[in-house]
Amino acid sequence: MLKISYQTIKREAGCDEAGRGCLAGPVFAAAVILPPDFFHPLLNDSKQVAEPVRNELRIYIECHAVAYSVAQVDHEEIDRINILKASIKAMHLALDNLKKRPKLLLIDGNSFYKYRRTPHQCVIRGDGIYASIAAASILAKTYRDGYMKNLHEKFPYYKWNTNKGYGTGEHRQAIADHGPSPFHRRSFSWGMENLVKYE
Repeated sequence: MLKISYQTIKREAGCDEAGRGCLAGPVFAAAVILPPDFFHPLLNDSKQVAEPVRNELRIYIECHAVAYSVAQVDHEEIDRINILKASIKAMHLALDNLKKRPKLLLIDGNSFYKYRRTPHQCVIRGDGIYASIAAASILAKTYRDGYMKNLHEKFPYYKWNTNKGYGTGEHRQAIADHGPSPFHRRSFSWGMENLVKYE
């Protein structure tokens, strides 16, 4: 069972990102503040939850959270500043838009840049430990998946409606056959030697 909080004195916000390892599209991040009595039996790391359940959890989280926010950093900025910095920037942007101010940040993973004067705690695999991080992972993932499904309508070759921009064999082959789209990350390795001609 997920822990509802890291401590009980300060208001906490959980933060997580989605799309860090993708070949195309933005990276999304979410920040979520949950009430102390929050509970949903299916809440977990978004990677451990089926898509229909993630979509149900998104609605539940948005209805019951004290505050939440989702932000993105696009593929061009990812190429300019690198994916780690872009992921952390997306978290900062999400925190900027929270309607309530957290006093402690719980960050999924092991890297973060200080946000204002707010203390933070990095937690490796935190989306499987703390409810607020898991909730943030659900929101970041569902918002990003929706974004990539919309892009799929314009660029159906890459099957972003199913792979969401991750480097599946089908996705890599589509890049080889059709070249990269305007939304592909040029700083990433696409994993196929014959893509050099498209650089």
